[in-house]
Amino acid sequence: MVPLFREQQQFRQPWLWLLFACISTPIVALLGYGVYQQLVLGKPFGDNPMNDTMLVLVSAGMLLLHTTVIALFWFARLDVDVTRESIEIQFRPFHRAPRKIAMHQITDARARKYSAIGEYGGWGIRVGLQGRAYNVAGDEGVQLTLADGKRILIGSQRSRELEEAIRQARTMAA
Repeated sequence: MVPLFREQQQFRQPWLWLLFACISTPIVALLGYGVYQQLVLGKPFGDNPMNDTMLVLVSAGMLLLHTTVIALFWFARLDVDVTRESIEIQFRPFHRAPRKIAMHQITDARARKYSAIGEYGGWGIRVGLQGRAYNVAGDEGVQLTLADGKRILIGSQRSRELEEAIRQARTMAA
């Protein structure tokens, strides 16, 4: 079935990648220098140096953590599809299958501006006082209110289009 709306969003904000570069790269570089100084030059690294094995293990662990976090943010993706029957939300790689919200469960859907940090504590899959949020970037999205009173915010770079697609789908489902 062809969706009425489809959007894929990824973490591509320049400030985020600059933050990664400013925080994690110096740590990895410092540990790399420590390994070089201690193992190649034969000079102990620091005032209270680790033994060679521990230094290599800690450095390798930090490099692995650094690489994993960057890869996770690079490959993470929020997919939103609106069909006649449901809204499908999948935050890869955290969701194996899309989370489906049936159109008959939705009592209201409104595009709005929001504060990711102020209302939900940041971006990603979040839970705040306003309910659950799925967001990747920006400050716009569609606020859903469900029949059971739960609220879900879907972050979108095309919030007006998303709102309109949901309105059309709800009309078709009625």
